[in-house]
Amino acid sequence: MPPVTAPVHQRDTDTEETVAPDRPWIVLVWNDPINLMSYVTLVLQKVFGYSLEKATALMLDVHHKGRAVVSSGSREKAEIDVYRLHEHGLWATMQQDD
Repeated sequence: MPPVTAPVHQRDTDTEETVAPDRPWIVLVWNDPINLMSYVTLVLQKVFGYSLEKATALMLDVHHKGRAVVSSGSREKAEIDVYRLHEHGLWATMQQDD
């Protein structure tokens, strides 16, 4: 009887593996009927260290467009930013950027 050999699996080294770059996470602040515009501006300055001008522009986006992207980065950073905004009573969510 001839010897039995196990099949040999070879990895195809000619195939390129494409790795999608990590998409950043964005943090959105949403318009709400509770918080004053001046308060939203103050929170954005306090939490993110934004200038009055930048915080005001973001607040106006929230007011007129219903939401604004206020930060982006890793998932962990976004989670922390959302938590901090919630601590200040703002409606904030996070999602992966498109």
